[in-house]
Amino acid sequence: MSTKTKIAVIGGSGIYEIDGLEGAEWVTVESPWGAPSDQILTGSLNGVEMAFLPRHGRGHIHSPTEVPYRANIDALKRLGVTDVISVSACGSFREEMAPGDFVVVDQFIDRTFAREKSFFGTGCVAHVSAAHPTCPRLSDACETAARDAGINVHRGGTYLAMEGPQFSTLAESKMYREHWGADVIGMTNMPEAKLAREAELCYASVAMVTDYDSWHPDHGEVDVTAIIATLTGNAEKGRALIKGLPALLGTDRAPCPHGCDRALEFAILTAPEKRDPALLAKLDAVAGRIL
Repeated sequence: MSTKTKIAVIGGSGIYEIDGLEGAEWVTVESPWGAPSDQILTGSLNGVEMAFLPRHGRGHIHSPTEVPYRANIDALKRLGVTDVISVSACGSFREEMAPGDFVVVDQFIDRTFAREKSFFGTGCVAHVSAAHPTCPRLSDACETAARDAGINVHRGGTYLAMEGPQFSTLAESKMYREHWGADVIGMTNMPEAKLAREAELCYASVAMVTDYDSWHPDHGEVDVTAIIATLTGNAEKGRALIKGLPALLGTDRAPCPHGCDRALEFAILTAPEKRDPALLAKLDAVAGRIL
């Protein structure tokens, strides 16, 4: 059974719009998990429905820790989104992943500690698999769109999600690179990817490299002015990538071959008679298919 494709882009630093949206309109979406980062820009691109959510809010008002991740994912689910593409700035631990390059991430190391990471809890306990936290089908489309746009893109990489808002110490940067095997570092893809999985949304992460963090002997510490200069170029490339997605994903969408849209199938453990009605009410969009 196919459904209609609806692509959401969660835009990080530097990306605050989608070029060429038809019928573009900023809409307010109410969520029981609080207010999302901002209104959501909706419209269509080449016949495919699109939604755009500025992760930090227009004007960059939310720090990485304070981004309302649960409200954002819930709001997208309420809008009928099927596929979520995260676009975010990152630092690189690999010489070959240079500033200006894009990385289609496939793994995460979650070092965040001050964020709510699940829609579930006391009164309705669920455990979803996050072994493969991004959707290969959606990642394929992102890689192809990047190549078609002439972007130097790397397929596959481990994203170290740090709490921030400060950048890494030199010791941390070296540890993540040399001992932990991370490829890029950022502050926003967790718990976003985990929440998308709980909401049964396909999720892909496109990390746009702005710097070499602090490990690189020839580049020194992270310089925000240099990052902003690279961000500007990356944002233009990011918008070109997004423009190519509707043609690749199409208007009709079959069930995800990797099961992202069925992640809750056997995840909820709390006995039906023990479930908290108040929590169930908040889960109406995220887990309505199962509950």
